[in-house]
Amino acid sequence: MSTLLWALVALPLGAGVLLLVVGRRADRAAPGVALAVAASALGLAVTAAFRHPSARAPFLDGLPMRLAVDGLSGLLAVTVTAVTLVVLLFSAAEFGSGEARARFFGLMLLFAGSMLVTVTAATLPVLLMGWEVMGATSWALIGYWWRDPERTSAADTAFLTTRTADLGLYLAAGAALASGGGSRNSNSSLSLDGLARADEPWLSFITAGVVVAALGKSAQLPFSFWLSKAMRGPSPVSALLHSATMVVAGAYLLLRTGPLLDASGWGDDVVAWTGAATAILLGLVAIAQADLKQLLAASSCAQIGFMVLAAGAGATTGGTLQLVAHAAAKSLLFLAAGAWLTALGTQQLPALLGAARHHRTVGTAFTVAALSLAGLPPLSLWAAKDVLLAGALERSPWLYAAGLAGALLSAVYSARALWFVWRPAVARPEARRVPAGAVWPLVLLAFACVALVALAFPPMLDSVDRVLAVSGQPAPHVWEFVLSAGLALLATAAVWGWGARPLPLVARAKSGFADWLGLERAAHVLLVAPTMRLARAAAAFDDRVLDRAVEGSASATVRLARWTNDVVERAVDGTVGAVAAGTRALGRWARRPQTGQLHQYLAQAVAAFTVLAVVLVLVR
Repeated sequence: MSTLLWALVALPLGAGVLLLVVGRRADRAAPGVALAVAASALGLAVTAAFRHPSARAPFLDGLPMRLAVDGLSGLLAVTVTAVTLVVLLFSAAEFGSGEARARFFGLMLLFAGSMLVTVTAATLPVLLMGWEVMGATSWALIGYWWRDPERTSAADTAFLTTRTADLGLYLAAGAALASGGGSRNSNSSLSLDGLARADEPWLSFITAGVVVAALGKSAQLPFSFWLSKAMRGPSPVSALLHSATMVVAGAYLLLRTGPLLDASGWGDDVVAWTGAATAILLGLVAIAQADLKQLLAASSCAQIGFMVLAAGAGATTGGTLQLVAHAAAKSLLFLAAGAWLTALGTQQLPALLGAARHHRTVGTAFTVAALSLAGLPPLSLWAAKDVLLAGALERSPWLYAAGLAGALLSAVYSARALWFVWRPAVARPEARRVPAGAVWPLVLLAFACVALVALAFPPMLDSVDRVLAVSGQPAPHVWEFVLSAGLALLATAAVWGWGARPLPLVARAKSGFADWLGLERAAHVLLVAPTMRLARAAAAFDDRVLDRAVEGSASATVRLARWTNDVVERAVDGTVGAVAAGTRALGRWARRPQTGQLHQYLAQAVAAFTVLAVVLVLVR
């Protein structure tokens, strides 16, 4: 059983590293190798989801490396590998043959493999390893076209933002070790299942670290702006990163550590309301975007906000269904946007008028995903949202209302995107055809957007509960399904009737939402600028104080050495010379009585005894 799990994580990681090492020589074979590896990984993930294997290997003293697959991680492993396979199918047909394909496909496999490590990790150290590799490979993929300074700057922003939040996991690991009392058996204290058993104040530190790291990785408030920068990467990267891998890793971690959030006494409320706030505010950001990929990026933050809300509300089933359904819909939307960008050379909504009419199959698939995102029946995200909102309603009517408001905004920005791509264009320049090989993955994802709705209704919903090993999960009533569907239909109709007219918002609010709430500028003002000022002050202190002190100390030392050489050493040399001369003189005087003649020795003895006798007489 452990061999199955090791193979699941080692296959994409090993193949990805191999393609990166071989480099351009493997460009021609890279797509085929990557597809074979992704298909094999999907088969292994499906097998692991049924068999629930575990693996263990020596790592540190008292802390082995542990991987395990249960219901939640099994579903996520299947989702990750399935979306990876579809995205790589699209990339093999769409990605230019002149590009560094071995580097691209190698990084994609390495990225997917690190996500599989993250999903199957049973302890914090293993989770951290997968977490770090995932962040590093995402930086390389976002900045794949590294000769463009804007793209590399965007990759740096995404990496540094998430890296700052990742420090929370180190805080959590340190607090977990401290809560174990320093015992040699630290395996239990660092186990993800054992985090909730820590004592205060370590429990609060662990919770805070996990929450910050998860919110940063999932681009939740206040870290959301990095996802806007990540749009500089290739569209397949956005499709994989924003649908089933890195951006949902934080939501998965919160779903996984639900008992920790509940045990802390405050973590669940913070997480739930942060998710709700992100769903609403980033939904408004999505509405204000004129760039299709920026709209989809903001919608990713908003949709993941529902998963985070579910984790805080204890609606594990609803959050998992939302994650799986979102993976299918969002990967399809990004791939379709990438196909239009390649064919038409633009991703601006006004310039995409009629794009769906020009590429009918792509447009139809895009429509299915957008309507699912909007929450229209009978598509998957409509039902999944209501399952998680039922948990929010059981926790707080206000939390349910906030979630419902976020769902209403989902319909608005989804319908807005659809209005532009289906509206007839006045004139459409000749566009490149979308390759047939790139269309079939979109059709598969569109089918998944429809088929996954069955998971939200009995008896499949009960099966999902059993797989996730959760009980007492609230199920939505009929009126909840009807209410959310009705609001989504009304919002869609209103947006379709409103068309391209400006949004009825004051200019400052409109520019604020279009600028992603000014989060990046706020980060620069509150964090980057003070850090840079502190760095400049430290550099000035180093130059003006420390450097001068070191140089002054060195100069004084040199002067002291010279004085020592000129004065002290001369005196010491003179003293040593005088001692040596006196010793030689004494030696010469001591040698004179040594004649070797017996009568002289006798005379010397008589003289010595005479002097001794005189001294004794005088003393007495």
